[in-house]
Amino acid sequence: MPSFPGVDFLDFDSLLSDEEKLARQTARQFVDDAIMPIIEQYNREGKFPVQLVPQMADLGLFGASLKGYGCAGMSNVEYGLVTQELERGDSGLRSFVSVQSALVMYPIHAFGSDAQKDKWLPLLQQGKAIGCFGLTEPQFGSNPGGMLARAVKKGDSYILNGEKMWITNGSISDVAVIWAKTEDDKIRGFLVEKGTPGYKAWDVHGKYSLRASVTSGLAMTDCKIPAENLLPGVEGLKGPLSCLNQARYGIGWGGIGAAMACYDTALTYAKQRKQFDNKPIASHQLVQEKLVWMITEITKAQFLALQVGRLKDKGRVHPSHISMMKMNNVWVARESASRAREILGANGIVDDYCVMRHMNNIESVYTYEGTHDIHKLIIGERITGISAF
Repeated sequence: MPSFPGVDFLDFDSLLSDEEKLARQTARQFVDDAIMPIIEQYNREGKFPVQLVPQMADLGLFGASLKGYGCAGMSNVEYGLVTQELERGDSGLRSFVSVQSALVMYPIHAFGSDAQKDKWLPLLQQGKAIGCFGLTEPQFGSNPGGMLARAVKKGDSYILNGEKMWITNGSISDVAVIWAKTEDDKIRGFLVEKGTPGYKAWDVHGKYSLRASVTSGLAMTDCKIPAENLLPGVEGLKGPLSCLNQARYGIGWGGIGAAMACYDTALTYAKQRKQFDNKPIASHQLVQEKLVWMITEITKAQFLALQVGRLKDKGRVHPSHISMMKMNNVWVARESASRAREILGANGIVDDYCVMRHMNNIESVYTYEGTHDIHKLIIGERITGISAF
């Protein structure tokens, strides 16, 4: 399969360093060689291609923007370009890397004890262990502060009870970062290991979205967690929210990748498909309008993501910047998939083409890690100084 040529209308690449281009090309080639030939089959069967985990580890994709413990130490822009390419392949593959990196390795790296870092980070980086992140509950999604999960101190352990839902990687994870309220009503993070008595994971079936991804529920019933499994470096909502910011950043880049895939597919199809006097449908005004909308919005999304990435690398990014990026770029992907499906007509609904798969996946991405509307409220608070939550 030929390498994806990229989508670059305004010489975006001129703003990238050689290292940034190399990181993108490495991920791009992996997607083209390893993901594209198999992804429609795995999506159809509702399975995650777990055999790709060692390959992704070998490429340094896990914890790529972290330093030490075998991590690649990429810049945030490099990491963003990697997630862009992964989501061009499939949102489920990018979700796996996002969870492993931003929601599991990051909190251990940022808030964990030395012993926790030494034990888990090398294993997670090498893909020898898989992690998941337990914040969302059946009753609480956009309001995580209302969580019902509880951890009660008992001697040198905590007794953990509660349930989590919509957890990526849940049933295949070796360690879960579980957030729960302690007796003083403070939110704390705990490392819950696979095999802990009272800990149970099950998969969500019947999904029309993220079919090539593992989505699970978790239940903790009187789980006895050693006190040394408590993340010592953070308490309160700032802990899980800081992790979500890391993940949202990657999602903002990922949305561009999904939009690129849909645009490229629609453009190629429009130039080849002939109707009305044997002319390619790309010669018609209404088709060109859709293609122009896509390339314009993708271009704007690229520059938004790059600026947020540059600010992040300088330590100057604000959570509202990441919210704008996630909100806008996933919306662009959603709308691009819709327009691409229209251009492909009936062919747009079959998995000979990637469009419907991306369309379905983006419905989940549009909602998770902060819904579209929640990110509007985050930005609104930033510009007005008034919380509307």
